[in-house]
Amino acid sequence: MKINLLALTPAEVAALVERLGEPAYRATQILDWLWHKGAVSFAQMSNLPMSLRQKLEQQAEIGFLEVLAKQKSVDGTEKILFALADGQTVETVILPYDIGESACISTQVGCRMGCAFCASGQPGFIRNLTAAEIMAQVLYVRNLLQRRGRKLKNMVLMGTGEPLDNWDATIAFLEAVKDPQRLAMSLRHITLSTCGLVPKILALAEKGWPLNLAVSLHAPNNKIRSRLMPINKKYPLEKLLPACDQYVTKTGRRVTYEYILLAGINDEIRHAHELAQKLSGRICHVNLIPFNAVPGLQWQPSPKEKVVAFCHVLKSYGINATIRRKMGADIAAACGQLRNICRDRMRGE
Repeated sequence: MKINLLALTPAEVAALVERLGEPAYRATQILDWLWHKGAVSFAQMSNLPMSLRQKLEQQAEIGFLEVLAKQKSVDGTEKILFALADGQTVETVILPYDIGESACISTQVGCRMGCAFCASGQPGFIRNLTAAEIMAQVLYVRNLLQRRGRKLKNMVLMGTGEPLDNWDATIAFLEAVKDPQRLAMSLRHITLSTCGLVPKILALAEKGWPLNLAVSLHAPNNKIRSRLMPINKKYPLEKLLPACDQYVTKTGRRVTYEYILLAGINDEIRHAHELAQKLSGRICHVNLIPFNAVPGLQWQPSPKEKVVAFCHVLKSYGINATIRRKMGADIAAACGQLRNICRDRMRGE
């Protein structure tokens, strides 16, 4: 098997260059081409001697992913379906904003968390992505935007999968993100979304990174949350919220609580008051999310007036709350939907 350069640290690239009998500065040149100049082949690394490029072709690969399908929404949202080496697929979404695009990145093929409203978990859990496979999504988006004269401003680990359930690869990916010799992107521009794996939240807090944490809350009490999110039975709100408080203390970053509003389930005014009472006094932000309907699931979006009323209640308690702009509805932008559609087509369903 060839060596995947995206999987290597700068020290490991330097070791590879040494094994190839090349001077040490060639490692810096390779890293620059790969991480900063957007090279997608060794042939593009024009300041490397031909002999080195040939050696790299024989022994290494850059590790980019094949694009299987693309969709673009009327609002500019783009979804890309990538093929992995083992035949599995994974999705990435580009979200357009005036200040620069944001990329929504996947960390697993499928998901084992079983959230009742989520498309990405419908096929079940297949496997974890490697750190290189996670980064390959980012570099594809970054290079695509650079060719358009645009910039990748932010990144959210909110695609398919639970990032903290793929701990080792997610941490290795974040190390590459903040490494000046690799992506060189501040973790202040990165948001990691979790369904609430309390021990991993605490472990992440200990790193003290300025990483934004988004917690999928989606309910004001354990009864509703356990119905929607099985993980709540193991880590109920009495454990989850204090872990989030600890994250704030250790990192100095406020926690965002994600709240999908489902008609008749968690969107009543009484639910808003109950949620506000739990979060009052905490350093947090509530992101209210209009539900993207998913074929095959029973849930329906809350009416717009209920979403607005819910937000008003939270603000009346002094809680910072916003309503997420709905994007990509015409291309089934909810995580996992393009992958599910393509899978069903291949099966002839």
